[in-house]
Amino acid sequence: MTETARCPVVHFDHNSDEHSADPAGSYKALRETTPVAWTEAHGGYWVLSDYKAVFEAARDDATFSSERNTYGGEGLSVVIPKTPAPFHIPIEIDPPEFRKWRKIINPITAPAAVERMERMVKHYVTAFIDDIIEVGAADITSVIGVPAIVTVDWLGLPIEHWKTYARAFHALLIAVPGTDEFDQAVKVDLPHLEKVTRQVIADRRAEPTDDIISYLVQQEVDGRPVTDDEVFAMVDLLLSGGVGTTASLVSNTVVWLYQHPEVRSELQADLSLLNKAIEEFLRYFSPTQALARTVTEDTEKLGCPMKKGDRVLLSWASANRDPNQFENPDEVDIHRWPNRHTAFGIGVHRCAGSNLGRAMAKELLSQILTRLPDYRVDLDALKPYPHQGTNTGYVSIPVTFTPGPRILSSASRESTPSY
Repeated sequence: MTETARCPVVHFDHNSDEHSADPAGSYKALRETTPVAWTEAHGGYWVLSDYKAVFEAARDDATFSSERNTYGGEGLSVVIPKTPAPFHIPIEIDPPEFRKWRKIINPITAPAAVERMERMVKHYVTAFIDDIIEVGAADITSVIGVPAIVTVDWLGLPIEHWKTYARAFHALLIAVPGTDEFDQAVKVDLPHLEKVTRQVIADRRAEPTDDIISYLVQQEVDGRPVTDDEVFAMVDLLLSGGVGTTASLVSNTVVWLYQHPEVRSELQADLSLLNKAIEEFLRYFSPTQALARTVTEDTEKLGCPMKKGDRVLLSWASANRDPNQFENPDEVDIHRWPNRHTAFGIGVHRCAGSNLGRAMAKELLSQILTRLPDYRVDLDALKPYPHQGTNTGYVSIPVTFTPGPRILSSASRESTPSY
């Protein structure tokens, strides 16, 4: 580490293999020595890693902006390096403009709206476990794909494309740029899916049905109808959030519970404990590890001068392990309460889909714990995400278990309950 005008400079890259091998340890080293630090990786960016710095910056949209800009190159403004993603509403808009867009999103992600979706979520979880339960062995990430199909169905997109949506949006965040998987997503799948999504938007504008896209095309902003481009920007963001975050949380949790059978038994004996437990798993695993902002004017953090245009990484994951905020932060305590974690972000940009994410995680974990109660993970065959800078989790989780009965009949499986 050396002292420069961007004091202090550290060796750090949250996209590196070194970081992906131990994200929690990598952030801990920063947090304990340099909670505000500059790295030269990816053209240079600040890393905020303690709870106080992250909390303050996340609530200061005037200085730490989420808006799309050209600093750090073209692409999605809230990740470093920027990815080649379409403009996203409202995550790439700051107050006061932000609020008019969030007002559109809030009714479809509020607790009451999520309650109406519970039948759909339960149906898909049940169906996906039905697919494996009679065999006694599976890659349980197949079940953890439920959030992707729920999101696609909820929005009103063609169900037959759900695996492509899941694969492409997942690859954008967990695949290493330059690999075949990343290039397939960016150059082939996402352009194709954009055409599919835009066609559905046009169809719903002409003839609305009972889905989220139909709702969105009928909304107004500033007294005029929202455009198809604006609807696409909202749908693309909802897809991005719905595909990855809950899958990351549940995959990490399933492996951890296998490694801690006493906690698994406690939850199996009383599923009501899942509500607090999920908050603790959110804190501990922080499925969205960090998001980026851009400095709008020269400022200072902990004596470090930040310049207009500097890119800044706000590490939710590191803030969630700060001992100044959480007692024994590197231990899971499913009874921890209150639990003021940052897993869904902080401030006005806090994740709008948090209620749906919790609901899907609870149904997935409830059914896995009750229908596959003795599942065993082949730890030697686990395949973690190759890139864990934004989401952490596993590409493959091979499990074995005592076979059980299917629940859904063929007819009921094909009939998805409406939300």
